[in-house]
Amino acid sequence: MSTHRAAFPGSSRQSHLTLDRTLRKVLAFFRRDVAIARSYRVAFALEILEAFFGVATFYYLSRFVSNSELARTLPRSSDYFAFALVGFAFFDYLTVSLSAFDSSIVEAQQNGTLEAMLVTETPLTMILAASAAYPFVLLALRTVIYLAWGALLFHFPIREANWLGAITILATSVLAFAGLGIISTSYLLLFKRGNPARWLIVGASSLLGGIMYPVSVLPGPLQWAARLIPVTYSLAGMREALLTGASFAQLWPSVRALLLFAAILLPLSGLVFAWALRQTRITGTLTHL
Repeated sequence: MSTHRAAFPGSSRQSHLTLDRTLRKVLAFFRRDVAIARSYRVAFALEILEAFFGVATFYYLSRFVSNSELARTLPRSSDYFAFALVGFAFFDYLTVSLSAFDSSIVEAQQNGTLEAMLVTETPLTMILAASAAYPFVLLALRTVIYLAWGALLFHFPIREANWLGAITILATSVLAFAGLGIISTSYLLLFKRGNPARWLIVGASSLLGGIMYPVSVLPGPLQWAARLIPVTYSLAGMREALLTGASFAQLWPSVRALLLFAAILLPLSGLVFAWALRQTRITGTLTHL
């Protein structure tokens, strides 16, 4: 009995040390990316203006396309502007998930640090995740800017939004998208040039996921195919949370689907990435571009 009691404190301390080391590594990568970004302040200011132009474009487009038939396919108490703005703002999380991991691999290959990273105690999957921290934080800020422009100038409805529900949908979406991103990076690791895996995922998601139009307007077979991609549930849940103030019970089907995607894609992507890494080590092409 005493042995078990003695073991738990040591185990707890070890867990705390591991977590502390992990957080320090993530913070180090984040600080590095912030330091790089600080030299591009004008680009950040221009991005705020770009967000305004994008939001304004959707607003005036919505005035052109809005009609009673379209209104029947949209979420309750929303118009096409709100529908399209949510799709436009949050679809970026998929594209960033697919590009952030690729960028970290390419950057490490270009500056010659990839091989050095692999001989440290830090797993490459951890390096990938830490490298994606800054892009996701920047994207969250950009999303806030999009929604702020929409609410301040173009009557985007946020009073009834379930923000905690939206954060839940976002967190589960990022987990599901990360699996797709790591699979996409595995292709880049193996073949070096181009990434049709990313183009295929983005293309299929753009067509089927309900970014600019409701999934219900698609033909039956395409509606069925839309159920096989995570962005469909991500955007549906986000619109319900932000535009209709849906409760957690109403959001649960979307959350459950995204968790299922994450439970399948994250372990699968880890296996695929480990296999791709072994292949590049065998062929000696790990550091080749």
